[in-house]
Amino acid sequence: MKVSVAVLLLCVFASCATGPVEIPEDMTPAKIIQRAQEASDVNKYKIALQYYETLKERYGDSGEYLCTAEYEIAFIHYKQKKYPEARREFEILLERYEDVDAALLPPHFQILSEKMLARLVELGF
Repeated sequence: MKVSVAVLLLCVFASCATGPVEIPEDMTPAKIIQRAQEASDVNKYKIALQYYETLKERYGDSGEYLCTAEYEIAFIHYKQKKYPEARREFEILLERYEDVDAALLPPHFQILSEKMLARLVELGF
């Protein structure tokens, strides 16, 4: 049975395509973060970004989840070498730590963002 090259290539490219991920409405923030990290660990950044954006949309009223999503999005852009975008995002996140409610935010994202900004400055961004 012969399979045409065009059909074979179409199947290969279709299996590599990453469309929008369906994220159940009742998925917990912890599960969203876990799925995002799993995708990021295997360099599926587009999928990871979808999860983090969903985290922001659904749970952005929580400082912890908002900071988690913003830091991870910026870090993914850094890994993708989208340095100007990453820098802007780290700076926006750090501005949150200058606000009146900064004491309610997880401190580790401030520390990590400051370190990432220092790296970006070393790289000339």
